Amino acid sequence: MRRALSACLVLGGLATGLAGCGYDPGTRAVTGGAIGAGTGAVIGAASGGHAGVGALIGGAAGAIAGAATTPPPPAYGGPPPGYYGAPPPGAYGGPPPGAYGGPPPGAYGGPPPGYYEPAPGY
Repeated sequence: MRRALSACLVLGGLATGLAGCGYDPGTRAVTGGAIGAGTGAVIGAASGGHAGVGALIGGAAGAIAGAATTPPPPAYGGPPPGYYGAPPPGAYGGPPPGAYGGPPPGAYGGPPPGYYEPAPGY
């Protein structure tokens, strides 16, 4: 009895881990069949019947249940309207006056003398 209980706990943990596997009917059927076969074998052996028959029945039931409970794919039709793109003109106001007018006159006189001349020997 202790062995059957520990097997049920192990298979229950595996079933919980595999329960959310897959997003298409084929993958869900395989994982559901594996969970069902393991559970059916344990129940068949624990009840005094044949573990193989329990595994076959549980596997078939699990595969059908796994394929039937496949979640729908996420709907994707693109971003919501108005989500991407530039804001409408004037939505955020403009820069303050003189913000991008460049440096004030006389602030930048150019490079110092001799800056562009090559070094001696070139």
